[in-house]
Amino acid sequence: MSTSFGDKMRGVLASALNSSIISRRVLAYGTAFVLAAGLAACSTARLAYNQAPNLTYWWLDGHIDFTSEQTPQVRSKIDDFFQWHRSTELPAYSRQLRAWQDLALRDVSPAEACTEFETIRQRIDVAAERMVAPMARVALQLDAVQLANLQRRQAKSNEDFAKEHLRPGAERALEERLKKAVERSERFYGPLTTAQRELLREQVRRSPWDPERTQYERERRQADLLNTVRDLQAKPAIAGQAVREHLARISRSPTPGYPEYSAQLVQHGCAQFAALHNSTTPAQRANAVKALRGYEDDVVSLASRR
Repeated sequence: MSTSFGDKMRGVLASALNSSIISRRVLAYGTAFVLAAGLAACSTARLAYNQAPNLTYWWLDGHIDFTSEQTPQVRSKIDDFFQWHRSTELPAYSRQLRAWQDLALRDVSPAEACTEFETIRQRIDVAAERMVAPMARVALQLDAVQLANLQRRQAKSNEDFAKEHLRPGAERALEERLKKAVERSERFYGPLTTAQRELLREQVRRSPWDPERTQYERERRQADLLNTVRDLQAKPAIAGQAVREHLARISRSPTPGYPEYSAQLVQHGCAQFAALHNSTTPAQRANAVKALRGYEDDVVSLASRR
């Protein structure tokens, strides 16, 4: 696996998986995985997606430590999900990637960028709904030791988050975030100019992202997850409902002010993307189209394999 793919996967997993196992992002792991594979733009993307069922199981097992009796059931449900995802979701990604190739050749507004973001979010919602019932069944089987394992992994992820985002000084944290933003952009457009790097620096500096607020929400979701599992185990008849309600609290936090904060982050991200894209040269946009066409080819190939 190439360095760029590995780095991208670590970023996706850190942002999408650490806050909750039974969350929209975790239940839609396949969606996140194929997007990560596409954005990595490397020759191992197809192999990585084909290995996604195993990677998903290993990640979950690392948090829970499934018993020998649970393992076949969990693997079966994961395999079922990816068979559905390959046949149903990948064709949708292919169509979207084709449309983005036209979009990449012209300027875009922040509103248009947010429309495309919403398209991705809707696809994740579809995948999440597909996994509600099987994940509820898994949650019903978890024992106290497994929940303790999960809680320890949550604590470890919180410690990692603090090391990366809370303990460094403001300027150091800014430089790290800028470095990652530049790396992601250059994998798509090619080398950025000095002016484009400064544009990104200003956008990152103006971001409303608050690591302390984000960490508080992560911890709320983690506690919510554990409480949800305990609640549905006490009342198995409501297991599916309990998972959906947990997902709803992931989608729209009950923490006062957090939904508005989340919306601000999305709006800023859309504006940042549009500002950088609109600064790109014809050669950089050609690079973007070439990358998107490569992603589409990968997705088409993956979708054709049964």
